[in-house]
Amino acid sequence: MAHGTASSMVRAERFTRSIPEMVQADASTFSFEFFPPKDDAAATTLWEAIRRLEKLSPSFVSITYGAGGTTRDRTVRLTQRVLESTSLTPLAHLTCVGHSRDELRRVVGQYAAAGVHNILALRGDPQGGLGEPWTPHPEGFDHADELVAFIRSLGDFTVGVAAFPDGHPESRGVADDAEALVRKERAGAGFAVTQMVFDVENYLRLRDEVARRGSSLPVIPAIMPITNARQVVRMAELAGQPMPTAVTDRLGRAGDDPAAVRAEGLAIATESSRRLLDEGAPGIHFITMNRSSATLEVFGNL
Repeated sequence: MAHGTASSMVRAERFTRSIPEMVQADASTFSFEFFPPKDDAAATTLWEAIRRLEKLSPSFVSITYGAGGTTRDRTVRLTQRVLESTSLTPLAHLTCVGHSRDELRRVVGQYAAAGVHNILALRGDPQGGLGEPWTPHPEGFDHADELVAFIRSLGDFTVGVAAFPDGHPESRGVADDAEALVRKERAGAGFAVTQMVFDVENYLRLRDEVARRGSSLPVIPAIMPITNARQVVRMAELAGQPMPTAVTDRLGRAGDDPAAVRAEGLAIATESSRRLLDEGAPGIHFITMNRSSATLEVFGNL
């Protein structure tokens, strides 16, 4: 399947573009998240979405990294392909889960060889899933701030980290989550991207707690346009952040009508995004689920 080749001038720009610099600029950033496809049919759907969303000239796109590094090779290949055959700047995910320092060094080396210089550093969920105890690799890292410092020591990388407006599953409260972000910033992180935001107040509370500690770390909220209520509720539960009743009640009023659920879901995403931007969020990071239509509609609404 041919996807075309970007011009050399655009290529040079996206190879050198710094995500922290874009996030700290006056204009709001808009970015999209994709995950590596499992088969040819999924790859076709993904690339159709990438090509449609590319026309919006997003600030960057992120490529996720499977639990325990299960999609490591596919993540690296997809990130490289996005960089080489589109005009987009990719943000590559990397987790501590199941990896030794030497393995992490090799992955970072692969990114560097491909020309990728923006990495999202994550501790990751326990290999047995949420609820299981976290056990670091005996030759790896225990916390994301250690991974941030490690990546920064390996070359000229800009590093982003995760933020948890609804609380990390192992956190005792917003103070813990704010302290964790400050530690990551001190280790060299230049920006943060949140998990899915359904409650804007929780995002604002975390952002303000971080700022009160003297931090200037930009925190980009992630929005997932809801088109299938059961799917997104399940995703939220897997992430350890059940959806607020204000959202589930609105979706519930749409009943079993898929079109009504979708319309309400996009309305919620639009309203949340507008409020976040009005409250000074540096941008919006859309979780696309490798499809473009819902994201395009919300983007158009904004």
